[in-house]
Formats: sequence, structure tokens, C-alpha cells
Amino acid sequence: MFRRARAHREFREAQHAGHALLHTAQAHPGFQLPAPAADQAPTPDPTETVVPDFLPPDLRVPSRQEVEGLMMRWQTPLVIDGEVRACPECGAYRDWIIFNMSDDTIQLRCQAGHTTPEHRLDPVWFNRNSGPVDHFHPTLEEGLRHLGH
Repeated sequence: MFRRARAHREFREAQHAGHALLHTAQAHPGFQLPAPAADQAPTPDPTETVVPDFLPPDLRVPSRQEVEGLMMRWQTPLVIDGEVRACPECGAYRDWIIFNMSDDTIQLRCQAGHTTPEHRLDPVWFNRNSGPVDHFHPTLEEGLRHLGH
């Protein structure tokens, strides 16, 4: 417990010292930050390969051309602009599948299989409310089966 508190205190002190140095550099136009010493600079390992992306290949999302759209399950009532969204054909108001299509439109699908566009939602809303992509499915039916529809 004490080691963690000491580490936090040392980190905060270093952070405050860095902020003070930065403010000094901003206050005096002729002041330049010191360059790191040669012995402090990291030396690149010639045997190490440099990868431009931090994610391993099996965790990368395919390009936009490979994905037709994204889908997520929304089990609670969907409230948009203060009103509960219901299916215009069957009246269902919960257990939706929400599609974020590649043309940046949002489609809703009820449990009965009726699909309707929803113009009040956008891809930003979808990205904010969806979790990470956990599966890619070659067909729509397999994706719906995965989500329980």
C-alpha cells in the first residue's frame, strides 16, 4: 500500500515539475527545453522489427470496403427524442437489432423481422452506444443468429 502511494506521489511531483518547466518555456520566448543527453536516448535494437500499427493483425478491423455494415442488439425500449420507438408494422418496442449500414444510414429490425430506416439516429450515435466488434459474419443470417434473432 505504501509503495503505491509513494509511486503516485513521485509521479505527481514529476508531473508538476514538467508543467513548471513547460510554463517557463512558454513565458520566455528565448528559452529552449533541454535536449535529452546521448546516454538517455534509447538506442534502437537492429534485431527488432518496427510495426507501424500497434494492433496485431488478428485484431485489426477490415477496411470499409470489406464490411457491409455493423449490427448490435438493443434489448430495452429505444427512446429517441423523448419518445419510445415502436415498429410501424407490428408495434414491437423492444429487442431491436440496429444496423449501421456502409452508406451511413441506420436501420432498425424488430424481433418479427420488419426492417425500417431511422433517420434520427446516425453512425456517431451507433459508435457511442455499441461495444467493440467481436465477430464478423459472412452473411446477414449468421449475424442475426449470433445476436439471437
